[in-house]
Amino acid sequence: MTTPLTPPLVVVVTTGGTIASTVDADGVSAPTLAGDTLVGPAAAEVGVRVRVVEPLRVDSSTLTLADAWRVVSSVHEALASPDVAGVVVLHGTDSLEETAYLLDLHHDDPRAVVLTGSQRTSDHPEPDAPANVRLALSTATTRSGVLVAFGGAVLPAAGVAKQHTTALDAFACPDPLPRAVLPAATGDWPRVDVVAGYPGMDGALLDACVAAGARGIVLQGLGSGNATAAVVAAVARAVAAGVAVVLTTRVAAGPVAVTYGDGGGGADLAAAGAVPAGRLKAGQARVLLAALLRAGATDLPAQFAARG
Repeated sequence: MTTPLTPPLVVVVTTGGTIASTVDADGVSAPTLAGDTLVGPAAAEVGVRVRVVEPLRVDSSTLTLADAWRVVSSVHEALASPDVAGVVVLHGTDSLEETAYLLDLHHDDPRAVVLTGSQRTSDHPEPDAPANVRLALSTATTRSGVLVAFGGAVLPAAGVAKQHTTALDAFACPDPLPRAVLPAATGDWPRVDVVAGYPGMDGALLDACVAAGARGIVLQGLGSGNATAAVVAAVARAVAAGVAVVLTTRVAAGPVAVTYGDGGGGADLAAAGAVPAGRLKAGQARVLLAALLRAGATDLPAQFAARG
């Protein structure tokens, strides 16, 4: 008589988000649903066992880097057991791309970590969470690396971004990026601000970030990474004050190109000390910069070149 095989074990790390929320008289509530409720029958439907852990239960738009690191730590604790086949992280969509990238930067394991969530609350007449959870659970036992499973697609964490506020297939990865793992660091997370560029911009916002104690600034430039002469001057002041400045673009796809000069273009910004982020967009560039500063990294251009 053949002994039935034991289904693989997947650890499900729950963090809150819309997937853990319902609608009340005031609109979408704060996340209230526990992890076992969120998994529901999906584990049996895809043939896995699950163990649920809940390091936090919040709206993902409120997540600090320290909060996101709690998720990373929970994933690492789960993967410390050889009995675990993979990990699924249930997460709000607002900052899923940041947490996914922080996990990717610190994932050195052949097993998969798969993030998912939902656009609709759990009590919606046609919820999208069940299909997303099933996809994430099945992906966790058949793939490797850090991935986002959402709306029927499975995408790499590096380069993934939320592209639509309400669509059920909200995530895309227009520019898949190379991976390079960072060693884990300890200590407080540095303040890293994001400044969105606009035509005719002056340097007041960058100066304000420096005054507020930022150790890093991600500048979201126009086009291929351009700004104004006033912004170039503010970048130079920030760098002289010991603040790292990284240059990204507000364009959805394509790399920063430091080609334009004589007036505030990318070449001028690079000459003032800004580090080009390649194809990394602002959210994930901020995560990388904060992680590098926390780890005491010194050669920021090389670090971004390896990942952007």
